[in-house]
Amino acid sequence: MTERIREEHPALTPAELEEIAKHATTREFRARTVLMSEGDETDNLYIILEGRVRAYVSDSDGREAALSVMGPGEYFGELAFDEGPRSASVITLDACKMLVVPREDFVNFVKSSPTFAFHFINHLIGRIRTLTNNVRSLALMDAYGRVARLLLEDAVTEKGVQFVPKLTQAEIASRVGCSREMVSRIFKDLVQGHYITVESDRIVINRKPPARW
Repeated sequence: MTERIREEHPALTPAELEEIAKHATTREFRARTVLMSEGDETDNLYIILEGRVRAYVSDSDGREAALSVMGPGEYFGELAFDEGPRSASVITLDACKMLVVPREDFVNFVKSSPTFAFHFINHLIGRIRTLTNNVRSLALMDAYGRVARLLLEDAVTEKGVQFVPKLTQAEIASRVGCSREMVSRIFKDLVQGHYITVESDRIVINRKPPARW
């Protein structure tokens, strides 16, 4: 059994997915497909059935900062509820299958389904908590602390082994707001200190990494 160490955004249950699927179209997307861009019109809600996506923001120079990585049962595009512009871009990391719910159907479903409305509120609360923690990390933690926090938050435990499914150093750098070179140096120190072991498909956490170095 695989256990999530921390889950800010609980996934939809099979019953909830079945109900909302009645209002949705199933679509498949290739890996590295940009599903939405900052400033786009908010017209659909996307629910992930298979695969993973990354939400990010970017500047005019092409620099990016990752906001989150989402997988099956999670959803994005919830700003469609108020018709405001998209606040972030989203790209597929893998080939994905999704339920795409038009804005009007999404709004009506929230109004008519107290169970989903409650889940939706909790989902938004989770996003607020995540953003608050991210701001705290950027403002108060050094690069080591931010990398350590990311590893612990993304970790799963399986058969007594705590590990993070493989992330590239570029992905980690984008998510913690520092350079890939800095992440490389941090990983070198963490490996030498026996805090982590980098394997081909995962990062094993041998003991809790230091919040500061």
